[in-house]
Amino acid sequence: MAAASKISTPVASLDSTPVTNKWLIAVAVMLATIMEVLDTTIANVALLHIRGSLSADVDEAAWVLTSYIVSNAIVIPLTGWCGSYFGRKRFFNFCILLFTFSSFMCGCSVNLPMLVFFRILQGAGGGALMPMSQAILMETFPPEEQATAMSVWGTGMMVGPVLGPIVGGWITDNYSWRWIFYINVPIGIIAFLMVAVFVADPGYLRRAVKRIDWWGLGYLALGIGTIQILLDKGERLDWFDSTAIKVMAVVGTFSIILFIFQELRTKEPIVDLSVLKNRTFAIGVTFMAIVMFGMYGTMVLIPLYCQTNAGYTPLLAGYVMTTQSLGSFLSIIVAGRLFNKIDPRYMIAAGCVVSGYGVWQMAHFDAQIGFWGIAGPGFLRGVGTGMIFIPMTTLSLSAVSREQMGTASGLFNMVRTVGGSVGIAILVAMLSSHSQIHQAYLNNDINPLTLGNWEQTQAVTGYLAQMGPGNHQMPLMAMLYQEIQHQASIMAFLDDFRIIAYIFFALTPVAFIMKRSKRIGPVSAH
Repeated sequence: MAAASKISTPVASLDSTPVTNKWLIAVAVMLATIMEVLDTTIANVALLHIRGSLSADVDEAAWVLTSYIVSNAIVIPLTGWCGSYFGRKRFFNFCILLFTFSSFMCGCSVNLPMLVFFRILQGAGGGALMPMSQAILMETFPPEEQATAMSVWGTGMMVGPVLGPIVGGWITDNYSWRWIFYINVPIGIIAFLMVAVFVADPGYLRRAVKRIDWWGLGYLALGIGTIQILLDKGERLDWFDSTAIKVMAVVGTFSIILFIFQELRTKEPIVDLSVLKNRTFAIGVTFMAIVMFGMYGTMVLIPLYCQTNAGYTPLLAGYVMTTQSLGSFLSIIVAGRLFNKIDPRYMIAAGCVVSGYGVWQMAHFDAQIGFWGIAGPGFLRGVGTGMIFIPMTTLSLSAVSREQMGTASGLFNMVRTVGGSVGIAILVAMLSSHSQIHQAYLNNDINPLTLGNWEQTQAVTGYLAQMGPGNHQMPLMAMLYQEIQHQASIMAFLDDFRIIAYIFFALTPVAFIMKRSKRIGPVSAH
């Protein structure tokens, strides 16, 4: 039961750790994980309402998601040091309380800067929850049950995405988007009480507290933060035509380089990069970062598409999102049971193909598409990523020694989180730029002198019929411009989906570069 920290302890001391209440411990840490994941997915379907309520553009509203994720990624490397200094149980419960308080304050926000600020605090509280809970399970359960433990943990993690979109859509439709944050309060209280009762600090974690690598932490925070701001504001500032973007690019790049140099030369790094010498783990970390690029991308793009182009309510968009999460939920259960019965690399490759095919179907959406036309491909994407998640996580973490498990888990989750944040920023920026590009091309195809053309006349007539009798007084060219904007938006979404599909297909053969760990035993039947 180790926090996400580097542990230099003989294996015998690990084996002597009591595991009497291992399933109660699993439930306790899963509640904390569910709370964190729930808040990410529950906010996706309410993003347009948050935007309207706080008078923000789509790219500005995306800060509500990316600010949380970036804060998450920066805090993750601190988890081990804080667990050692404050005590694993005390720090874990402090993070739960910080997350719960910040959730309440997010709901009380009166403007976008206030909401982003408390989302940053919320991310700081949630950053330690996932790696600590993951490391606790991996070291609480024996090697032959680790895949089952990861399956249970993954199943709990998917409860949030399954319930989040529906609950978020229903709350947004019937009450206010603010209640999507308030809902974390009772979950946080229950998680706090269960951790207080069932989780304990094992003896092998009691060691001398080392100094924290403040330079490494500073370079990491500056690098990730600067690059994320660059990606978020690049489209608005016209990218490298802006001096501010150029400065942020230079600062971000040099900060990351200095961070790597600092971590390689210091005796007590905040992120022990030496674990990346393990080829299987290094490939797994990179692989999951790219997978999260596509996974987080679809989780943001689909509810936006449903509400902006298909006319869905937040609740109906929530139902669409739930089908994705349901697909992941089912495939995670199956993947955990099949892990030791078939080569997990085949599951990962199959997951990439299924995910890629699902997203490729999304690249053929249109304005008249029905519910299952959107939900069906989303379900396939969910099934595919579920097939990837458990085998890849278990293969990656089982490839390192138990002494490095905490460090590996923290690094794995940090890079995975950054991948998702970068994915959201890049895809939302592309959405805006490609929409303008497509609109310019479509404008060139409309000539006011040739509106007598039969095909154009039919298109305009059909659009007028859809708009209803109350809009027939709108000038013809104004209605054409409105329709051009609509079609350009759809085409921009399809571009994003097409890129994500290519990414999943390209990842398929990479799975076979990894090696299967010999430490993994048969999966428990329970």
